[in-house]
Amino acid sequence: MSRSEPQAARPDFAAAVRARLDAGVQRTITTSEGDARARVIAPEGDPVGALMLGHGAGGGVDAPDIRTAAAVALAAGWALALVEQPYRVAGRRSPVPAPRLDTAWIEIAAALTAPGGPLSGSALVTGGRSSGARVACRTAARTGSIGVLCLAFPLQPPAREGASAGPPSRQSELDGAGVPVLVVQGRSDRFGLPRSDRRLRREVARVDGDHGLKRDRAAIAAAITRWLSALAARPRGSR
Repeated sequence: MSRSEPQAARPDFAAAVRARLDAGVQRTITTSEGDARARVIAPEGDPVGALMLGHGAGGGVDAPDIRTAAAVALAAGWALALVEQPYRVAGRRSPVPAPRLDTAWIEIAAALTAPGGPLSGSALVTGGRSSGARVACRTAARTGSIGVLCLAFPLQPPAREGASAGPPSRQSELDGAGVPVLVVQGRSDRFGLPRSDRRLRREVARVDGDHGLKRDRAAIAAAITRWLSALAARPRGSR
């Protein structure tokens, strides 16, 4: 089920993968929150699995770490869906409340994986960066995910100046995913550093950089490649 790492590492192959990311098919998906948008990219040959990634709170699906993850997955034979939540499609930067984000995400996953959908028939891994990682963790069971990929999980928001106490931790969201989780986190991330937990099947890859995850793309790619390969090797239907 795996693809050769030497091929994915070749500069010409990497350039071809980046070009295919930019040439993905845009799909509009109607949700209870309005229209969402998914850029869908099919691998060459039968897909190993499907990876659905969401953006950060005010960002987009072309963030450097999302593109790195997408390129790695596509090179390894995974089908991709890079998803923009309805509020971003509508031009807003501030997200709607978490329950509404989650509902839209579940509806998008259902549309993409339905019979005849672009991700139909493939084992689904969900994830995203920052806010998108939180959504994927909270909804893993309801989307039928076999794993969650978290890029820069915002574990502990920094305390605001003058505040008597900091905002609550998001540890429970991470712990509650219920499936294997990979967290790729910058060592200098001001939102904190999650810990690996073998019992919860959570692996944390610490890389150079901060919350933007822009510095060490090679380390990000290597961690994701190893984790996706391990997921692909698991028996079909296991979570």
